[in-house]
Amino acid sequence: MLYRTLGKTGVDVSILGFGCMRLPVIGGEVDRIDYDKATALLHYAIDQGVNYVDTAYFYHGKMFGQAGESEPFVGEALSDGWRDRVHLATKFPQQLLKEPDDFERFLEEQLTRLKTDHIDFYLVHGVNGDTWARARDMGVREFLDKAKADGRIRFPAFSYHGTAEDFAGVVDDYDWAFAQIQYNYMDIDYQAGYAGLRYAADKGIGVVVMEPLKGGKLAQNVPGEIQAVFDGTGEQRRPAEWALRYVWNEPAVSLLLSGMNELDQVIENLAAAQRGAAESLTAEELALFDEARRVMHSKVKADCSACRYCLPCPSGVDIPGVLASLNASVRWDDTNPWMCGYTVLKGKASLCEECGQCTDMCPQGLPIPDLMKEAEKTFGS
Repeated sequence: MLYRTLGKTGVDVSILGFGCMRLPVIGGEVDRIDYDKATALLHYAIDQGVNYVDTAYFYHGKMFGQAGESEPFVGEALSDGWRDRVHLATKFPQQLLKEPDDFERFLEEQLTRLKTDHIDFYLVHGVNGDTWARARDMGVREFLDKAKADGRIRFPAFSYHGTAEDFAGVVDDYDWAFAQIQYNYMDIDYQAGYAGLRYAADKGIGVVVMEPLKGGKLAQNVPGEIQAVFDGTGEQRRPAEWALRYVWNEPAVSLLLSGMNELDQVIENLAAAQRGAAESLTAEELALFDEARRVMHSKVKADCSACRYCLPCPSGVDIPGVLASLNASVRWDDTNPWMCGYTVLKGKASLCEECGQCTDMCPQGLPIPDLMKEAEKTFGS
């Protein structure tokens, strides 16, 4: 296993972290974790050198917004000495924040659920510009300082699901240990993106990457157009390794998280991690990822150049954002609003009142009101 120092913490972490959001379950029910199978996978990974385990309050919950089963599972699986072998990360559910007392209440509940007296990395979960401002104004910085001082958490961090424009403000607003961002070879401009990755690194904080395989899309059932790009090299690498190696190639990345639910996935990712040194890909190999992006970006529903001439929309629709999500749906044959980036948009397609102002302004002549209807049909309102 290879290790890197996580930002300015001085803590060496395995470049492969075990994400506990997609554990094996019983009967396809997300809140019924298969404890025996999941524990075996986690223990195997730890025995092979993985020392970073990531969970969250919501993971493996029946509905978003409810306490999930991942934290209790992790607490049980790390009993009997396993807890001492890993750095444990979980997340404060800022989505449920209603009053300042909630900070203490949730942390104490999570310590109990995890069967531990401290959490190594405590993240404010899934913030964007607006939700961070709300948590900040309710005293989250003071709470994190206090919890760090009394030893209940070692390092404060945050996970991000907002716009690139808001990311720098969150980074600058507190003394973070690291930022957790979505990043993979197809999502270099998504949310914080590569620019955010570099901004965080230049500020001296670590970068932890989630969704390096884009929810599995870059590991299984890879679109044939992408697979053809990599097959042409003659390199005998599986799709997952290509994707993981791309992320690990970036020196500013401290580790990436993988939600492994089968033993062969753990074994495959561990093997790839042995070859995951920073800057280990050649210029020719890096060019393959550029070509893969070019091929995928050619598959579009709406040939939007993101010139933003259509903005501001009088109804508040984020027209370029909606069109980007619609294009993602076509590229990946996926209508999941979260995976297509639609969920995080502030101005959904359903706000469109078909005034036609955008159509008059669009240099591409796109039938934007019709496309908004299609987006609403695709992703729901």
